[in-house]
Parts: sequence; structure tokens; C-alpha cells
Amino acid sequence: MEILLSNPRGFCAGVRIAIEIVDQTLDALDEHEDLYVYHEIVHNRHVVERLRERGAIFVESIDEVPEGQPVVFSAHGVSPQVKSDARNQKLIPIDATCPLVTKVHAEAVRYAKRGWQILLIGHKNHQEVIGTYGEAPDSIQIVESPADVPNLEIEDEHKLVYLTQTTLSIDDADLIINALKEAFPHIHAPPSDDICYATTNRQLAVRDQASEVDLVLVVGSNNSSNSLRLTEIAHAVDTPSYLIDDVSMLDERWLEGVQTVLVTAGASAPERLVKELVSHLVTHYDGVPPDDIDFDEGMAFAMPASFKSFIASKLTVEGEDQ
Repeated sequence: MEILLSNPRGFCAGVRIAIEIVDQTLDALDEHEDLYVYHEIVHNRHVVERLRERGAIFVESIDEVPEGQPVVFSAHGVSPQVKSDARNQKLIPIDATCPLVTKVHAEAVRYAKRGWQILLIGHKNHQEVIGTYGEAPDSIQIVESPADVPNLEIEDEHKLVYLTQTTLSIDDADLIINALKEAFPHIHAPPSDDICYATTNRQLAVRDQASEVDLVLVVGSNNSSNSLRLTEIAHAVDTPSYLIDDVSMLDERWLEGVQTVLVTAGASAPERLVKELVSHLVTHYDGVPPDDIDFDEGMAFAMPASFKSFIASKLTVEGEDQ
């Protein structure tokens, strides 16, 4: 069996920094402190379980966090209401929102202040969309598919803009955007593409190779939007594709008659899970160990001010105690 590795794959810059924030905050805690994380820090079961084992407490409501405790906001972003609730409870907020999600939030606020209507393309139950919608609920309508377009209530299409969830399928987004442009020829696009570089790069890599293999295996969790999109891209060219959390979910029936398999991973999936899957294929299916090329996407983010402030407060206390 020939095994191909898709590049790029796995952790993006936003996921990497969000996980580092939780790990480093756990390291800095005082004995009387716990660390709470609002929603899963990233949508990956293995990442969440590892951090939970380290002591992170994941919650779905700010009300679950005791007064005065630190709370990390997940990489998907939160609404202003969540931030307000955290302040009211005198919590110590640490914002791990991906900067590319923060960009979409800022666009929503800016257009809403100008009195424009905003069409937010995305999945309405996804945490990122919930957070962005919360920035300007009176100005935003959510569009999940072209079928939603005829039901939109538009006052002035000259003051109309669309924004997108950062982890959408490029193809699905284009279908919706084209439907919007056909219905509202004067609609405005965002100043720059909202679908993030990592989503785009991983999707293009799979699209380039999926038609040349017998099977595509995507490492990622089923609540990961970008991971699900990778399987859909393979299906679009009639190549069987499966999303698995890890090698334990591999079904031997999928591999019957397979000569070539492409392995990739969503932006929140650890590389060790890919390596374990490849090792299993080599050992149990006479797989040929693949060549792997380091792929630098040239993107890195600085730690957020809220994290730096928290760490600085710990260093100050330590200095006073000495």
C-alpha cells in the first residue's frame, strides 16, 4: 500500500497558540487557583482530554466559573455578552481567540456601526458563528446555504456586506456567495478573505491529491468544522473518505482493495495521531513509509495581551514573596 501524506496538515498557528496559552497558564497557577476554559479550547477530543488531565476545567457557561478564577476563552471566539458576564463575576479573562476570528468580529462591529446589514455565511450552531453574531445581532443574518437567500430581509443592498466563518469549505462558501451576488448585485465583499489560510491550504492540498488515491483518511474530531470539510472535498471527487479521531477508529473494511491512501489532519489534530495511524498502516497493511516534507506556512501569532498580563501578575507576586 502506498501511503501519501498531505501537506500542510494538522495544527495551524491559531490552534497552536491557544493550546500553549492553556498549558502555560496551568503551569503558572497558584495552589488556590483552578483554570477554567469556556468551551473546548479547540475542537479535538485528544487535545481536550490531555488538558483536562492536566487540570483544566471545561465549562459551557460562565456561571459555572467561581468568582475570581481565571477563565480562557476558546480559539473560536466569544460574544461581547460572554465577556461582560466574565467581568460581572470578577473573573480573570484570558482570550485565546484566533486572531483571524478576531478579524471577522472587528469587521462585523465596523459594518454594524456604519448602519450596514451583514450576511454571515456559516453554520449557526458553531461556536465561531455564535460569537461573531453576538457582536451585532441586530445587524446580522446567518446564511447556511443558498436555500436561505430568498428568505433574507434586505433594506438596501448598497449597504450590504457578507462575512464568512473562517473554517468553511471554499467550494460551499463560493456557492453561497455566488447566490448572494445573483440576488443582490451590489453586495460588498469583506476587505480580505475571511476563510483562514490554514483552512484554505489544507483543503487545496486534499483537492490536489484526492482524485489520485483510493482512500482519504482525515484525522480529526467530528465536531471540527475544518476536518469535516476535508472529507467532503474528497467525496466531491468520488474518493471514499473517513474522519477518525485516531487509529482505534480505523475500520479494516475501508482498506479492502486499497492500493493508495492519502492521510491528512484537520487544523486542531495533533501530529502524533497522524504518525500513529501511518505506523499502523505500515505494520498491518504492508504500507510503504511515506516521505514527509516539512511545510512552513509562514504564519505565527503573538501571545495576547490578556495572557501576558496574567503571567506578569504571577511574576510580580513571586517577586514580592521573595
